[in-house]
Amino acid sequence: MVRTSTDKKILESALKLISEKGYLGTTTKDIAREAGITEVTLFRHFGSKERLFEEVLKCYTFLPKLKEVISEIEGDSINYENTLKKIGMRFFETLKERKSFIRILSSEMNVYPDKTREVFSKFIDETNKVLSGYFKSQQNAGNLRKFSPEIAARGFLGMLFCYFNVEEIVKGKSISHQKIEMIIKEFVEIFVNGTLKD
Repeated sequence: MVRTSTDKKILESALKLISEKGYLGTTTKDIAREAGITEVTLFRHFGSKERLFEEVLKCYTFLPKLKEVISEIEGDSINYENTLKKIGMRFFETLKERKSFIRILSSEMNVYPDKTREVFSKFIDETNKVLSGYFKSQQNAGNLRKFSPEIAARGFLGMLFCYFNVEEIVKGKSISHQKIEMIIKEFVEIFVNGTLKD
């Protein structure tokens, strides 16, 4: 989808305000004011607050970066472990970049209206679908044993998100790039090889 400069201004303004005030605390009037447009223009471009939120998730979260990594490795000879490290690093870097956005979304998730929860849930499912598609393609190529690609995708991203959430959000630490690389390496080795000694 081609984005106009007005679309981009609205999306950037929505991301900024939601990161500061939360989804519930941000009105479409606030977003329009921040973007320097009228509320009518905002609705002409996005239709509803939920639709705008969906587009913010599509543009500024991990999903576009995951799609980028998957397209980079198609037909490439990059090995499985290196691919997972690359995915893991991009995921963690995205979480760090969007830390305030994630913090506020996590804190108000339980009070979202059903429509907003559906948007968020759909986005998470789409992210898992892209990664599980990669696992499936590796299985079809004979590179991986049979397992549930969907559960593997949730497990891989889930363990990284959980680590980020505890360290960066709950404990309030800022993990260095070097430490992130070491953590990703460990998680990938555990994910690929398991924990049982031969």
